[in-house]
Amino acid sequence: SLKIINMKRSMLPITLFVFLGFSSAISELTEAERNYAITALSNSKQHIVKATQDLSEEQLNYQPDENTWSIAQIMEHLAVSEEMMFTMVQESLKSPADPSRRAEVTMKDEEVLNLVEDRSKKVKTMEPLEPTDRFGSFEGSLEKFESRRAAHIDYVKNTKDDLRNHYQKLPFGTIDAYQTLLFMSGHSERHLMQMHEVMSDPGFPE
Repeated sequence: SLKIINMKRSMLPITLFVFLGFSSAISELTEAERNYAITALSNSKQHIVKATQDLSEEQLNYQPDENTWSIAQIMEHLAVSEEMMFTMVQESLKSPADPSRRAEVTMKDEEVLNLVEDRSKKVKTMEPLEPTDRFGSFEGSLEKFESRRAAHIDYVKNTKDDLRNHYQKLPFGTIDAYQTLLFMSGHSERHLMQMHEVMSDPGFPE
C-alpha cells in the first residue's frame, strides 16, 4: 500500500503539468484587450450614427459623381462588411490555436487601426461588398449595421475564445483574430471620413 501511495504522489505533478499545460494553451483576452476593443467598436459605431442622424433623404442619397458612393451606399457597405469580417473571425477559430505563428503578426493593435483608417491609400472593394440596395433604404442598412455591431461588442465582452493565436492573412500582412475585430472599428472610421468627403462636396444638398 505504501508503494501505491508513493506512486500516486509521483503521478500528481505529472497530472498537474498535463492539466496546466493544456489550460495555458488557451489564451483568453486580458481585461485591457477586451476594454480596448469594446471602446473602439462602440465609439466608431456612435461616430457613424451621429454623423448621419440629421441628414435628409436627398442628402443621404447624394452622389458627387457616378463613381462616388452616396452616404446611403456607404452605410450599406458597412453593414455588409461588418458581417463578412466577423465571419472571418469565426472561420479562423475553426483551426487549432497555434502560438508558434505569433511571429507572423508584425503589426501592433494601434497600427492595424491606423492603417485601416488611412484614406490616403484608396482600395477598390470586393464585388460582394458593393452596394446593391439589399436592405431597401439607408434606415435598413443602418439598422443592420447597428444590430450586427451590438452583437459583436457583446461577443467581445463575453468570449473565452483564444483570439490571439488564430490568424487571418490579408494583403498587407497577417493579423490575429482580435485584430480582425479592431479592423471592423477602423473600417467604420475609414468610411466615416468618406461620408464627410461627400458632405463637403460643393454640390451637397443643404
